[in-house]
Amino acid sequence: MRLLEAGNSLSAVARMIGAAVSAVWQWRETWRRKGEQGLAARPAAGRPPKLTPRQRQRLPKILAVGARRYGYPNDLWTTRRIAAVIKQELRIDYHPAHVSRILAELGWSYQKPERRAVERNEAAIAHWKRYRWVEIKKKPDD
Repeated sequence: MRLLEAGNSLSAVARMIGAAVSAVWQWRETWRRKGEQGLAARPAAGRPPKLTPRQRQRLPKILAVGARRYGYPNDLWTTRRIAAVIKQELRIDYHPAHVSRILAELGWSYQKPERRAVERNEAAIAHWKRYRWVEIKKKPDD
């Protein structure tokens, strides 16, 4: 508003601050009608979270006991499994796609388990890499 009061045009102010002329015009009109309070930042309203802060704190503790405790065949957590446990423990229904947002907010990240054969022999692999691979890998032409 100081730039407009200094005699600058709407388009000049828009260029100076990197905004659209229409936005500068709306700000000016709001300022005229409501004063400085009309231009105060307001947090965007949104749907309130389903989980309370206390429930959000409980969730990592619930998941820390492992998926097997809840009847799953392994201890891998998927968003679908977590949604089911949230419903069972906290009585709140979440779609699995939204569970990933909650986990990200809690600092948890997506981890994909490595797939390895049960029959894998680590000692034999290390030996092969150290001796056999060195012999057969391409060498630069002399």
